[in-house]
Amino acid sequence: MNTKEVSRAMILAAGRGTRMKSLTDDVPKPMLPVQGKPILQHIVDGLSKNGVREFLIVVGYRKEVIMEFFGDGSKFGVKVEYVEQVTQDGTGKVVELGRGFTGEDPFVLSYGDILVSPESYAPLVELDGDDARMTVKVDQDVSKGGAVFITNDYVTDLIEKPQPGQPTSPYYNAGIYTFTPEIYDYIANLELSPRGEYELTDAIRNMALDGRKVRAVELSGDWADVRDPEVLAELNDA
Repeated sequence: MNTKEVSRAMILAAGRGTRMKSLTDDVPKPMLPVQGKPILQHIVDGLSKNGVREFLIVVGYRKEVIMEFFGDGSKFGVKVEYVEQVTQDGTGKVVELGRGFTGEDPFVLSYGDILVSPESYAPLVELDGDDARMTVKVDQDVSKGGAVFITNDYVTDLIEKPQPGQPTSPYYNAGIYTFTPEIYDYIANLELSPRGEYELTDAIRNMALDGRKVRAVELSGDWADVRDPEVLAELNDA
């Protein structure tokens, strides 16, 4: 049984965010401000309120902006380390960059452009015997992300960007997870997806198909994938 509290988190913040166009000329997308605070700071603050104290931020484009802002994390009451993603080969392989940081401990993984309320992280800082947890949201367009299939609170399958004619689900992959180190075994066996990338969702799907306990955590509060200027504007007008 894995009942150990989760005190570490990895945040993927290496991309530029090309859909943001000129807004990311000088800063990476995770550093764009929402309600006067960078997206990335919202994530760090929310997780720290739930007991996460050690962070690994995966940086790439304009990495100095992130590193200069957060430093060692002390001014935010946490410890921050950094690793650079040099090769952009998908969300699967990038997680391997955290292996030295996470060691034998469970960890939260978040994309650097997903915003939720702080209380939404609470079910993710524990595992209670689960092998992994993944957040899901209802009433989203699953064709833009992942359709998650769930039975009795556990993930049974996952289809990335389902096409017309494929099975679908009301549950959308909300982009925040908790993993045990077992995830690295599944990442090591990933094959290239049809998009030519190593997909984290393929690793999670393989865990579920193997019968591993991947619990779905439905988010009922605020959630936003800050994918484009329109979403960013809506958040700042709220």
